[in-house]
Amino acid sequence: MAFDSDIPTAPLVSLLYRNQNKFLNKKLKDVELSSGLYPLLIKSYKNDGISQEELASSLHVNESTITRNLDKLEKKGLIRKTPEKRKKIISVTADGAEIAQKIMGYDDKWDETIKKSLTESEYDNFKKLLKKICEDLI
Repeated sequence: MAFDSDIPTAPLVSLLYRNQNKFLNKKLKDVELSSGLYPLLIKSYKNDGISQEELASSLHVNESTITRNLDKLEKKGLIRKTPEKRKKIISVTADGAEIAQKIMGYDDKWDETIKKSLTESEYDNFKKLLKKICEDLI
């Protein structure tokens, strides 16, 4: 499918985002997670003992969204929130760790899908440019 040469960037970014979500939701179906919960579980697993505030900051998501999604992970028995002074510390349960280990490679699999359309140099440049744009936006 060819796109018009004057297409704005927003529909292209949206299309990429929607397709990644479809890919992740299909992969995550068997562990009953969504693409919105997935990064929280992985980040919490890789940084056991991270505070809720640090998690929100590192993923560039507002605290109310983090709270809502962590509540969902907690109800599923995948994480524990422990109050410590004025913070909530996130710990991954044994079930959460098992699922995190199972699903951690999904981002790499998505990147492999993207790489099929690009040379290695194009992919590296694409990723570098996306990071630059996002860093300038936040």
